[in-house]
Amino acid sequence: MTTTNEIADKIAAEHGLTKVQGKAIVEAVIASITSAAVAGNETSLPGFGKFKVKTTPEREARNPSTGATIKVAAARKLSFQPAKALKDALNR
Repeated sequence: MTTTNEIADKIAAEHGLTKVQGKAIVEAVIASITSAAVAGNETSLPGFGKFKVKTTPEREARNPSTGATIKVAAARKLSFQPAKALKDALNR
């Protein structure tokens, strides 16, 4: 698993920055993606993928242990669609 600190360290090393500056860059990118998602906008990172907000409608479901019908509230979720370049890199 890679952490935000590891990503920040790698950015700092590759660009001659301090670790604090690298961490600030990573946090700024994450904050930008988050604010776009909250606003309902898509974020596209060419060569990596797209973050999209999807809305799921309210629906009925069943409690498996009791069989009772319950309502599941409508919700918004963030999904990721990888770019072709990323898919190709994973399947080499």
